[in-house]
Amino acid sequence: MTKAFVAGALALCAFGATVVPALADDTIKIGYVDPLSGGGASIGQIGLNQLKFIADDVNAKGGVIGKKIEVIGYDNKLSPQVTLVQVQKAIDEGVQIIVQGNGSAVGAAVESFVAKYNERNPGKAVVYLNYAAIDPSLTNQNCSYWHFAWDANVDIKLEALTNFIKSKQEVKKVYLIDQDYSFGHSVADTVVSMLKEKRPDIQIVGNEFHPLVKVTDFSPYIAKIKASGADTVVTGNWGQDFALLVKAAGDSGLKVNWYTFYAGGSGGPTAIKQANLPDQVYQLVEGFNNIDYKPMQDVVRTYIARYKSEPIYYPRIFNMTGMLFKAIQEANSADPAKFAPKLEDMKYATFASGDEGFMRKKDHQFFQPLYMSVFGALDAAKQPFDEEGTGWGWKPSAQIAVKDTDHPTTCEMKRPN
Repeated sequence: MTKAFVAGALALCAFGATVVPALADDTIKIGYVDPLSGGGASIGQIGLNQLKFIADDVNAKGGVIGKKIEVIGYDNKLSPQVTLVQVQKAIDEGVQIIVQGNGSAVGAAVESFVAKYNERNPGKAVVYLNYAAIDPSLTNQNCSYWHFAWDANVDIKLEALTNFIKSKQEVKKVYLIDQDYSFGHSVADTVVSMLKEKRPDIQIVGNEFHPLVKVTDFSPYIAKIKASGADTVVTGNWGQDFALLVKAAGDSGLKVNWYTFYAGGSGGPTAIKQANLPDQVYQLVEGFNNIDYKPMQDVVRTYIARYKSEPIYYPRIFNMTGMLFKAIQEANSADPAKFAPKLEDMKYATFASGDEGFMRKKDHQFFQPLYMSVFGALDAAKQPFDEEGTGWGWKPSAQIAVKDTDHPTTCEMKRPN
């Protein structure tokens, strides 16, 4: 992080101290700050669509504590600097609930900004609800009382993913390819460390980083993977960086197994089908549309009808909003200072399966069941939802119980007086 960036962030916080948000008595404003243009737009738009879908449903039932939910989108162009400008704009417009997910570097900037803003503005608290930024530092050494995380962090996910790989004796040579920023490096470092401990016989034959959402032709990277002799690729890539990577793999005829977090993002399923990789791409997620749980599948059908076959990609947004609204109801207030304590240690029946998850008080990390899913041809009687009109969809491969996702934290949270 540059000195100029830090100075800019502090200047924005100082400016924020002079602003008194104009709060509307009849609405609860949620500011969604994520990419709505550029290379990350497809992923960002899905999150905004889901939030608006949820808000419409809640408002049709009378809202929360008699107030309507208003979701406002702010385009951060996947830039930490632009993000802080947009967060300040949201606060100026009366928003006290900030939602962000895509990009851990962005998430780190939001977490720090919100903590500083709240220190400088007692009585005007803002809360940061994080649905997808999963660098472990966010809930470890940099943890903040005003930050809550609903996606399992890198350490939690990779504990589960490497346990799954451990059981696959056919895995001999692994190639790592990730985006060149904090999250990508965290994924690579953790995979190397965990596989060394769990499967020391596995060779790491490549550990590659590339610019975030700037590469348009991944064929040179695929050539390196082919030359390495890898039988398995592990990647934290998301958005167009995953879709274009797999497209290049298909164009080159590369046939390996892929282990991912975000292969289901916009364009990913189409790329997998076009690359002809049936049952070769795995995704570790907190839920997917073909889990056999009727309450979720009923919502999926309604959502798909509204958004023209767009899948529900973020089940955790449903967990996040459900818990948020429950906390507001229990506090009988939309003031983050009053409802944030209600989120701590809250137990919640998860959207994807109905199994109980919980928000750990110590670091504000949500724990939930995780699933290893695999993409391929479906049994229509058991798996009704394909992805992006491909005729293929996500199928269950393994489930990780909540108790098996527990991972220690180094968080020493500074709590408000």
